[in-house]
Amino acid sequence: MELLKRSKMSELELHTYCSVLQLCAEQKSLEDGKRVHSIITSNGMEIDEVLGAKLVFMYVHCGDLVEGRQILDGIRNDKIYLWNFLMSKYAKNGNYEEAASLIKKMQKLGIRGNPFTFTCILKCYTALAKVRECKSVQGYAFKLGFGSDNTVVNSLIAAYFKCRDVESAHKMFDELSDPDVVSWNSMISGCVMNGLSWNGLKFFIQMLHFGIDMDLVTLVNVLVACANVGKLSLGRALHACGVKTGCSGDVVFDNTLLDMYSKCGYLKGATDVFVKMGEATIVSWTSIIAAYVRKGLYDEAIMLFDEMQSKGLRPDAYTVSSVVHACACSNSLDKGRNIHNFIKKNNMELNLPVSNALMNMYAKCGIMEESHLIFSQMPVKDIVSWNTTIGGYSQNSLPNEALELFLDMQKQLKPNDITMACVLPACSGLAALEKGRELHGHILRKGYFSDLHVACALVDMYVKCGLVALAQQLFDMIPKKDIILWTVMIAGYGMHGFGKEAVSTFEKMRIAGIEPDESCFTSILYACSHSGLLKEGWKFFNSMRSEFNIEPKFEHYACMVDLLVRSGNLSKAYKFIETMPIKPDAAIWGALLSGCGIHHDVELAEKVAEHIFELEPENTRYYVLLANVYAEAEKLEEVKKLQRKIGKGGFKKDQGCSWIEIQGKFNIFVAGDTSHPQAKRIDLLLRKLTVEMNGVGYYNKMRYALINADDMNKEVLLCGHSEKLAMAFGILNLPPGKTVRVTKNLRVCGDCHDMGKFMSKTTGRDIVLRDSNRFHHFKDGVCSCRGFW
Repeated sequence: MELLKRSKMSELELHTYCSVLQLCAEQKSLEDGKRVHSIITSNGMEIDEVLGAKLVFMYVHCGDLVEGRQILDGIRNDKIYLWNFLMSKYAKNGNYEEAASLIKKMQKLGIRGNPFTFTCILKCYTALAKVRECKSVQGYAFKLGFGSDNTVVNSLIAAYFKCRDVESAHKMFDELSDPDVVSWNSMISGCVMNGLSWNGLKFFIQMLHFGIDMDLVTLVNVLVACANVGKLSLGRALHACGVKTGCSGDVVFDNTLLDMYSKCGYLKGATDVFVKMGEATIVSWTSIIAAYVRKGLYDEAIMLFDEMQSKGLRPDAYTVSSVVHACACSNSLDKGRNIHNFIKKNNMELNLPVSNALMNMYAKCGIMEESHLIFSQMPVKDIVSWNTTIGGYSQNSLPNEALELFLDMQKQLKPNDITMACVLPACSGLAALEKGRELHGHILRKGYFSDLHVACALVDMYVKCGLVALAQQLFDMIPKKDIILWTVMIAGYGMHGFGKEAVSTFEKMRIAGIEPDESCFTSILYACSHSGLLKEGWKFFNSMRSEFNIEPKFEHYACMVDLLVRSGNLSKAYKFIETMPIKPDAAIWGALLSGCGIHHDVELAEKVAEHIFELEPENTRYYVLLANVYAEAEKLEEVKKLQRKIGKGGFKKDQGCSWIEIQGKFNIFVAGDTSHPQAKRIDLLLRKLTVEMNGVGYYNKMRYALINADDMNKEVLLCGHSEKLAMAFGILNLPPGKTVRVTKNLRVCGDCHDMGKFMSKTTGRDIVLRDSNRFHHFKDGVCSCRGFW
């Protein structure tokens, strides 16, 4: 540079300037390069094709693409390497549009591209997802005679696959006269990338058949395909090939192998690979943590996360998301909070997958306030964020919040099939039939019914909204049913008191080759209990151990107690509870206490109550149950004692409420509520019906209002039970012949149950009442439960 400054123009040759510019480029000294450019300009030297090319090269190599492009535009240069160089730099910087403008200018100037030109521009158009432009490049390349050039065709195959144009990629491959290993690798990886892993494996087999030697890229792509389809045997064979060909020890190969073993459920294989790795990377640690999570070894996965940090490795977003998922699956709230603190300290909260994982963890642990707080603070939300929060509300029995959020989501994003599977349970929880039908229409329009999760949620929604026949029709339409769908249908029949249909469905499931699991047995035992199928219930209970090697859990014992109680076998139920290998809770004893009231066994009721009050001394429900037993036996002094105890204890009683959906609006009622706009009309109808009932020998069962001392107050309260108010409102507001559908958050009381039967007979209406326990279909004065409720 010093010599250049002191020299005169007449003393220098063109070659000298080019040499100095080359030196500036190699040293990436843009400042010196600009000085040389300035000297050339001040000396009045013409920037011809050769000097211009060197200036372009210097500017582009030093990172000043704008100046390099300006010089290129001002000179006539048909040297393709220069155009390719600038194009590749644009692509490397993510400026794909500028790179694309160069190929268009080349075409105008008649500059002939080479294979590198087409490979580079195709990558740009792929990044922009412009499949039409890729086809234009194909036409231009083929016109120039590159149709049989493997490099160009391989680039086209890769581009079409990345643009999801699988058909065009296949066509390009089929037209190759002599595909090389890169061609085959492109087909295998393209199929895997587009969710066609089985097709990728078929191409791999064809490749071997044609005698093409596989390379590292082949092994990695086929291992990914094996992971996706669970082809462990082929994956192990590829592992052996990798060892023989010296690929073992390569970081990419080992990580892919580890991931394959993990996804195929072979934890030992994954662990062996991990242990033998020379230096495990973040990817390796993330894969092994994910392997433990998939196997349900959540505590071990969290321990690995801690071990990784102790080795000085900083977890990335993928690692953190995996370990947060482990906390979610194991309900490890404290550990989840610790990891949340780690995320805050390392400024990872704005990472979308991490935030989504945290929301899911808090939702699974039942802390929706925290989950929603994260959701509300996210600057950017994707479809997963919305689905996670909607699903969290549904899972945590907050259906109103789920539906409200679903409405908000639709203002910003279009729901997908997973959204449907997340929001339908909210409709089920509220028995929101009209909203559920709207979602059903959306599912049909979008073709989501083919997704098993969506279909299952839809069947469950109709079951819980009282349309079991429609649920059965949809169930029959699903060609391939999994254990969850069968269980939903069996449980649905049980809820509606169709025990024989539930048993028949269970048997059909077995014929279809599906093995029942713990949840399925809970559903079938529940169905037997609510239909009085004692013999069948014992058969299923005994088969759990003998036939399916399933150890009965708490819920299975509870179903059997309920079944014995409902069939009047109180002493057998008591002995069964005493011999249970699991310590009974208040709910199991409570089922027996309720049965004592039905069958008027005061002595056993007192004995059972002692056990209950030891376990839950402040639960009002059980005091009321015992008081009802005393009331049935006309032991009024004992009733009053319990009333005083409840009053002195200040025990809280669950607030009963019922609701009915009419024209998409929910009308909610609580006992004795007079604030409803139609309160007077409802009260008049109920009083009229009560008089008619008394006229045919029916009298209100005062025990259901036993906490009120005054008989007149009892009468008023009985007329104002929430389910009665809702049923009366439905009769007054629904068109003739329309089924009245009411939902209650607690178990229906005996008085309201009798009123439901009488209403259905007197008004000629079908009434469907869903309480916390089951469905009651009232028709012509008869209930579907047949007293088993």
